[in-house]
Amino acid sequence: MLNFPKNVGGVDRAIRAIVGIALILMAVTGSVGAWGWIGVVPLFTAIFSFCPAYIPLKMNTCKKD
Repeated sequence: MLNFPKNVGGVDRAIRAIVGIALILMAVTGSVGAWGWIGVVPLFTAIFSFCPAYIPLKMNTCKKD
């Protein structure tokens, strides 16, 4: 399995998971168009605690040790 450095913290992860699941559910139920499947992106970033967009922005929402 790939080992990415973690750069997504707890609150950030929770928000991403909620938004991702909500978008996917709306796509499944037909409330929104196919664009709702974009919810897999925030869901996966929440699952892996890694956001590739944070690298060039030099962001990290994880707690410091």
